[in-house]
Amino acid sequence: MSAPKHIAVIDIGKTNAKVALVDVHTLSEVAVCKWPNTVVAGPPYPHYDTEGLWQFIMASLGELQALHPIDAVTVTTHGAAAALLATDGSLAAPILDYEHDGPDALRSDYDAVRPDFSETGSPRLPMGLNLGAQLFWQFETFPEIRKRAKTIVTYPQYWVFRLCGKAVNEVTSLGCHTDLWNPDAKTFSSMVETAGWRDLMAPVAKAADCLGLILPDIAASTGIAPGTKIYCGIHDSNASLYAHLAMRAVPFSIVSTGTWVISMALGGAKVALDPGRDTLVNVNARGEPVPSARFMGGREFDRMMAGLPHEYDQGDIEAVLDRGAMLLPAIEMRSGPFQNRRHSWTVDETSLGPGARFVAVSFYLALMTATGLAMAGADGPVFVEGPFAANQVYLDMLAAATGRPVSAVAGTGTSIGAAMLAAGDSMQARPPVGAPGKPGAGMAAYAEQWRSLCDGASLPQDG
Repeated sequence: MSAPKHIAVIDIGKTNAKVALVDVHTLSEVAVCKWPNTVVAGPPYPHYDTEGLWQFIMASLGELQALHPIDAVTVTTHGAAAALLATDGSLAAPILDYEHDGPDALRSDYDAVRPDFSETGSPRLPMGLNLGAQLFWQFETFPEIRKRAKTIVTYPQYWVFRLCGKAVNEVTSLGCHTDLWNPDAKTFSSMVETAGWRDLMAPVAKAADCLGLILPDIAASTGIAPGTKIYCGIHDSNASLYAHLAMRAVPFSIVSTGTWVISMALGGAKVALDPGRDTLVNVNARGEPVPSARFMGGREFDRMMAGLPHEYDQGDIEAVLDRGAMLLPAIEMRSGPFQNRRHSWTVDETSLGPGARFVAVSFYLALMTATGLAMAGADGPVFVEGPFAANQVYLDMLAAATGRPVSAVAGTGTSIGAAMLAAGDSMQARPPVGAPGKPGAGMAAYAEQWRSLCDGASLPQDG
């Protein structure tokens, strides 16, 4: 079979899902289908609309196949999710929405059995953000689910299972603050054994592995050629990282933006990660530990802008800098480096027009990102992936706050990185770099003042 040219990437984020057709010769998305990723209220608990997503995926694959023949298919999704499969391969239970607070009801019980941060690099997170907490709550609260569940697969690999029929797990999703993986030992954590889940865990495959061929009925319904290869897939932030890991020399850092802003440091300084500030160890596609930091930057942006236009001019920038108009953390208080602090403004926020508000919020997001990069020990240039890569004031302030080169990366890193893994040796391009961050006058001083305010005792505490 000839080397693949067009790879279909199923890319399921927390807020939106898409299926992208990636040209591996140019590393560009030549066609994209999108769909909002909704949550079903229940019963038995809030869960992802897997059947709605599947219908979208099938329709999109058919649409993309009609444009260009699909040579291979792979998957990338958000973390903190897994599928429980019954004996017949159906879902033993709906896939829990990680923002459901049900697991918090058993917090103390779970805390008594979860491994220490030193073993897993996984901080204790609220709701279902620790996959282990999800499973613990599901099995303890719904004994019938535990009886039906025969196999556990990580979320990208659930969709791969539906495409080719092979059930596996993969290390980037296992290493994504799950409590289930030991990054240094490169094996399941002690909790998997002590909880009695070892026999449930599907075998571990590599993100670049070909797991099989597309199932005949899917080939028939989408028009994709029988014999098309299905690849293992990867956690979305690590897909963004891989696009650079394969091409760049360390040290460098990747900032993957979306609902979550994940900062990952490659070849940086050795630092003591603080789980109380949402630093953690991710695991890259090669199985290597990666110091990281995160906050819900996309969610915070949406909350603070509330549908206002994303337009500004130089006068808005100068006004924010001259007034010292600052948004202080945290908007989403249950994650990030400033947890349990309520956000506040240094000026009357009603005095800010839409343009100035956009600038101030963008500055805030850049400074939160810079904080995470510092905590992860980042060094070298910074590459920004995803929606924030198109926000020039964010890039400019991030460059000012870090004192290092900052570049946007054109295109969407998750889909490109996932396609690169599937393309293997047929890859012929490198990720295109877009606009650089250009620190403006007064930005470094603004960043220093913001940090000083955040380090002080003036920020309001929650409760």
